Amino acid sequence: MKIIITGVDGQLGSELQKALDGHDLYPVDIEELDITDFQEVKKQVSSFGPEIIFHVAAFTDVDGAELNPDLAYKVNAIGTRNLSVAARRSGAAILYVSTDFVFDGRKETPYTEFDDVNPLSVYGRSKLAGERDVQTLAGEHYICRTAWLYGQDGQNFVKTMLRLGLEGQTVRVVDDQMGSPTSAADLAQKLVEIGLSGRFGVYHTTNSGAASWYGFAKKIFELAKITPDLQPIGSDQMERPAKRPSFSVLRGLALELQGMQPMRPWEEALAEYFTSRH
Repeated sequence: MKIIITGVDGQLGSELQKALDGHDLYPVDIEELDITDFQEVKKQVSSFGPEIIFHVAAFTDVDGAELNPDLAYKVNAIGTRNLSVAARRSGAAILYVSTDFVFDGRKETPYTEFDDVNPLSVYGRSKLAGERDVQTLAGEHYICRTAWLYGQDGQNFVKTMLRLGLEGQTVRVVDDQMGSPTSAADLAQKLVEIGLSGRFGVYHTTNSGAASWYGFAKKIFELAKITPDLQPIGSDQMERPAKRPSFSVLRGLALELQGMQPMRPWEEALAEYFTSRH
């Protein structure tokens, strides 16, 4: 199958490239394709003629988006709009990776694909704008929301915690935000399953279970066998430009209703991450 992957240099894009080994791939990042350039997107998509585009590229700096909203919307909304139009013109499906930040965190039970969205931040609003562009401008499409991603490549919470812990610093982590830590490797496998299934629609794709950031950090240090001074704090003790949802646990109900396997527990995926670190 002919497949374009955007954002291939990121932690998810690199895992997707591995998961799609054996297909005819056209992997791109900003150096090869500026997704905000409509003419260039049309040209490259038309030239390659993909059957599906896995659209992973995004502006993911949550606080940076609050400080530079124009750039966040340019990449996450306009870039996605360009790819959606190009996909439709080429007869390709598109799979767009979105986020738990499209929700406001006011629920007390996991969010399903059928819950109303209400983002609190520029980042969440820009990703939701991308979702809507995919739904209205693309033809056949998938929207896969994920959260709290970590992988072998790139920077992420796991690597930050390990660095701080090994430096012997006091580590202060918020304990009043709940979500689902998700392995980039696990997510890539699930995205491939969904993207090649022909079952178009919206999906929640995170590892099963939930934790606070503090609980996530505690498990990281347990698996790494290091014992730093780890302290739980409240969100009000962290001065950040962007507001975070206090509860953004996702349930993959669309997977369940179609008899597709949910992703494994986050603790199991994290343990495997440590055994396979390079």
